[in-house]
Amino acid sequence: MAETPEADAPLARLILALRAQGVTDARVLKAIETTPRELFTPDLFKERAFEDSALPIACGQTISQPFIVGLMTQALKVDRRDRVLEIGTGSGYQTTVLSKVSRLVYTVERYRTLLRDAEARFNALGLTNVITKFGDGGKGWPEQAPFDRIMVTAAAPSEPKALLSQLKPNGILVAPIGKGPVQSLRRYTGDGHGGFEVEALTDVRFVPLLDGVAKEL
Repeated sequence: MAETPEADAPLARLILALRAQGVTDARVLKAIETTPRELFTPDLFKERAFEDSALPIACGQTISQPFIVGLMTQALKVDRRDRVLEIGTGSGYQTTVLSKVSRLVYTVERYRTLLRDAEARFNALGLTNVITKFGDGGKGWPEQAPFDRIMVTAAAPSEPKALLSQLKPNGILVAPIGKGPVQSLRRYTGDGHGGFEVEALTDVRFVPLLDGVAKEL
């Protein structure tokens, strides 16, 4: 049965809100529009799936606000040929959006429970260009480096040098940087000679990027 206009209305409002806030890249908007956020949202919050707000998920983590997902994806300037490293799989929502604008997404998660659930969602969606790893995201994925693009979805306390070293010379890394409750979302663009142009994009609130992997029962 086809969806009714009423069923489409929350998604349409969300896309209009993202556009109004500056997410204007048509490929990014299409990726968000075709990613069923309700699939990544816990049952308790299903009715809020299309709100432009962050929502709690397991392991004390969150599914990011759609505006921030759109903003970070747009800031990354992903090309369809790019190999992208994502640090912090979480629910898999951001991963799925990235998979729709890139060639391959390598994603690292420190919580085995979150990774297992995200992998089930990727399978349900039929994604074939997402490669997952259970590990310490702060160390990146050196075996698969260098990457065209890197996105960090947890707040690094300072410049993420280990991750920047896994970026191609002209690559781009987007990450929240800072130790406090409010961080600076920054874009690092390689100059081709080992240096980076650094831009502060906006203030954000992310959970901290922690060392190691989580100990789970």
